Amino acid sequence: MAKKDERYLNVTLKNEQEDKDEVVISLSGIFKKFKKFFALWLVAAIVVGILTVTISALFTQDQHKTLTALVSFTYDGIEDGLDPSGNEFDANSLKTPAVIEAALTELNLPLEDLESIRSNIRINGIIPQDAYDRIVTYKNVYENAQNGALSAAEAMLDVDYYPTQYQVVFNYASTEYDADDAVQVFNTVLECYRDYFFDTYGYNRALGSAVTAIDYADYDYAEAVDVFSSSLSTLQNYVGNLSSEDTTRFRSAATGYTFADLSEAIKTIKNMDLDIISSYITINNVTKDKDALINYYDYRIETLKREKTIAEEKLAVITESINSYVKDEIFIFGNGTDTTDTQSTVASEQYDALYRQRIDVQSTLSSATQQINFYTQRKTELNRKPVGTDSEKERVEGDLAKLNEKITDLIDKVNLTADEYYETVTFANAYNILVPSSASATTTVKNVIKDSLVIALILEALLFVAYICVAFVTAIIDDNKKKAVPAAVAADDDDDEDEDSDLEETKKNNK
Repeated sequence: MAKKDERYLNVTLKNEQEDKDEVVISLSGIFKKFKKFFALWLVAAIVVGILTVTISALFTQDQHKTLTALVSFTYDGIEDGLDPSGNEFDANSLKTPAVIEAALTELNLPLEDLESIRSNIRINGIIPQDAYDRIVTYKNVYENAQNGALSAAEAMLDVDYYPTQYQVVFNYASTEYDADDAVQVFNTVLECYRDYFFDTYGYNRALGSAVTAIDYADYDYAEAVDVFSSSLSTLQNYVGNLSSEDTTRFRSAATGYTFADLSEAIKTIKNMDLDIISSYITINNVTKDKDALINYYDYRIETLKREKTIAEEKLAVITESINSYVKDEIFIFGNGTDTTDTQSTVASEQYDALYRQRIDVQSTLSSATQQINFYTQRKTELNRKPVGTDSEKERVEGDLAKLNEKITDLIDKVNLTADEYYETVTFANAYNILVPSSASATTTVKNVIKDSLVIALILEALLFVAYICVAFVTAIIDDNKKKAVPAAVAADDDDDEDEDSDLEETKKNNK
């Protein structure tokens, strides 16, 4: 009974002028067509989906030959876009040729691949969502600000965010590597950057090269002593800076020294070994060329006198600035019911900077004065006594050679200790590979499906619309064909009735 009633659930579109133009739409007929074509549509949808993914994989296979890794930087200054030296940080240093060359050398691969690898590495900074939202909000405030609030809006807009995490992408489609080899090369490049980072920002190796770059044998004995003294002073300042930065009392596992130990070793060599050699040279007038040495002393004395004069003038200006400096005033007000209002003065950062400058200038002035007196005494002794003998020269040359070995060994210990300190303390987490690259068939399939998803959805949507249209149109055609048959039969019955009435009318007339 229900099916019988369903047949009469129709919608009729009728032309008021002619009954023959009416169109019958049967909902039950449409549903029947949906059922009839459902299997065909389902098969077509599956085939279209498979073909879309397959064709997309064939035409975009090079786009899926990509490896992705995630690295991070954690040190003071990176949040301001600076490197450990205080200069602007360049993330592209991750793919510097020196890094890639080190990776290829480690893997025993030809260096001809260097440029193809470097040019196909892309580095993208990652901005957290909250920082991105803040920047967008400030921009909207700036764009909608009225004239009165424009300066405040501009101050809000002056916001920069420097990434601390970077996505590194390597497209190996243009290389000859397969997926596994590309992963190995890419991860080795990221690992080699760690060594490059330490070498670049560790400073110690550059210092060692600078200290040992001068050959003491090219100078007279007294001049060689000055060269060693300058090298030891440079080394002592370097170790002193490291010691002041070190809050962990770091002790090297490789050398067994702390920075305090190294500083004491430098002082010992400078105040004992070097002073003994210097005093022996001065007392015995040991020299390779007396006249040239006197000229050297004269030059050093004149140079130091100029430095002393400049330091004295600078010290006077700084002292005057300190004496005339007006300190910042701070007012502390009470709650209005008592007399607790107070006023005090505090030194500002600029005032403190002036004091630091005065201390530095006073140190320079004191050092220049001491060296002037030292070179003057040397010159006096050199003019007063005859030059040293050949045996005394041989002794000095032997002592200088031993001193050079001690200083070279000490520089090596400083370098090893500083390297370990930077790698395990200062830069322990400065550079990290958060997510190394990897390659798998599952990942590739996921990328293919992801890239072809939009196209597949569009094609599937068009196919679904076609499915609906075909079911709808065929239902209308079939229902209207069924309606046309009874109408034709009724028309034939009417014609028969007309013929019978005409026949009866003819009979009557004949009678």
